[in-house]
Amino acid sequence: MPLHLIKLCVGCDTVEELLDWRKASAAPGEPWILRTRQTPKRASEMLDGGSVYRVFKGVILCRQKILAIETVGEGVNARCEVTLDASVVRVTPAPRRAFQGWRYLEHREAPGDLEMEAFGEAPPDLARKLRELGAW
Repeated sequence: MPLHLIKLCVGCDTVEELLDWRKASAAPGEPWILRTRQTPKRASEMLDGGSVYRVFKGVILCRQKILAIETVGEGVNARCEVTLDASVVRVTPAPRRAFQGWRYLEHREAPGDLEMEAFGEAPPDLARKLRELGAW
């Protein structure tokens, strides 16, 4: 079973805001890279189906598949770049307390994916609010 990362999404309160930020800040075709200070010691376990789960205002709301994990730079300048799949998958909302950096998330603890068709013709704002509350 794959291992996942969980990371706070700072600066965005919703998945829609994250997507809007990405659209405004990335050049077409540019890979989605998440930069962190340290390379996970268990990186190899995440490359076979692992994802980054994002926490918005205390609730896990989405994930992105991990495509690659690389350490760039050397010594005190070394950083980690996690290349992510461009598609963002919404997940069943799950509460999560605040933490710093990132944490490992075992597969058995990861929230399941949401089927977006289940939201039908609900207005986007209503569907978003219901997802955030965990009611839908």
